[in-house]
Amino acid sequence: MIINSLHHRILSCKECVASLPFSPKPILQFSAKAKLVIIGQAPGIKAHESMTPWNDASGERLRNWLKISDEQFYDESLIALVPMGFCYPGKGKSGDLPPRKECAEKWHQLIFNNFEAPRLKILVGSYAQNYYLDDKLTLTQRCKAWESYLPHYLVLPHPSPRNNIWLKKNLWFETEVLPNYLSAIENALTD
Repeated sequence: MIINSLHHRILSCKECVASLPFSPKPILQFSAKAKLVIIGQAPGIKAHESMTPWNDASGERLRNWLKISDEQFYDESLIALVPMGFCYPGKGKSGDLPPRKECAEKWHQLIFNNFEAPRLKILVGSYAQNYYLDDKLTLTQRCKAWESYLPHYLVLPHPSPRNNIWLKKNLWFETEVLPNYLSAIENALTD
């Protein structure tokens, strides 16, 4: 019941309405039973229009990286999708604007406090990593030091096609790091 009330409060939030290009449409999924938490940036325009998180090429690549089916990914009893910013922030010069800071500060801890047990968190991109990790490393350095964040976190670059250049420069990520993540993900989902 507490989770339902919290979810309703989040969906009704208007805190940053003056800073958004459209009316607020918080897009996230969670339940107290979720076994895995994916913390990304903010919904893109396709997610905003469809009201479905990760409903784009980034989401397809993310599910492929994690070897998670669409059915698993959108099952809130398995996976919580809690972005840094809950609403589409608008378009910038080279992609979407950064996520609004109000959401994580106001809502994340309230959401996570209602989970039944500590959960593995997948930090997608530098915004989530900078918020949750107490270090001054770059995204590349974090991905290389992935083992140091276990058992609480997995670190990923953003799966956006805009990151294709990073992925081509850092082939080790997909060949060496991602395969090591699969057992942690499987363990989290089957616990």
